[in-house]
Amino acid sequence: MKKKTMIELNRISVEQFRQAKKMPLAVVLDDVRSEMNVGSIFRTADAFVVEKICLCGITAVPPTPEIHKTALGAEDSVTWERYTSALEAVDALKLQGYTICSVEQVHNSISLEHFVMEPGKKYALVMGNEVKGVSQGVVDASDLCIEIPQEGTKHSLNVANSAAIVMWELYRQWLARM
Repeated sequence: MKKKTMIELNRISVEQFRQAKKMPLAVVLDDVRSEMNVGSIFRTADAFVVEKICLCGITAVPPTPEIHKTALGAEDSVTWERYTSALEAVDALKLQGYTICSVEQVHNSISLEHFVMEPGKKYALVMGNEVKGVSQGVVDASDLCIEIPQEGTKHSLNVANSAAIVMWELYRQWLARM
C-alpha cells in the first residue's frame, strides 16, 4: 500500500469548509483547562464538519500557540463562540433549537452505542473539565447524558479523546443518512 498524496486526499480550503454542509452539531467546552486539548478538539471538529465550538469559562480561545500546535489551522476553519460559562452557552443553544447532550457518567445516561441521532434535530455535546467533568448545573440543564462505555481500571478518558469518540459516532450516523 502507498500513502495518499496531499492532492489525492482532495482537502478543501478554509473558505470551502465554511461553505460546506455541516453536521448539525455544536461542541461545548465546559472549563477545559488544556489548550492542547482545545486544539485537538478543533482539529476533530474540522475532520467531522461540526457546525461550531462553544468555548466556555476558563477554556482558552484562539489564537494561542498551544491551540495552534494541535489544531493545525482548524481554529481558523471551525466557527467558534465565546461564553462566560457553559450554562450560558447551553441556554443560548436551547433557544437555537439544540438538544443538549452532556458527555458524562451519570445515573440514567445513554451508553454511546445506544444513542441514535434523530433526523432533523440539532445536537450540542457538552465536554467537561479534565478533572471535574461537566458541571452539575450543566448536567441538570441537559436534555440527556451520553456515556462512553469503559471497562478498565480508570473511570475516564482524556477530554479530547472522549470528544473524538463521540463526534466520530455522530458523524458515522449522520453520513449514513446522507
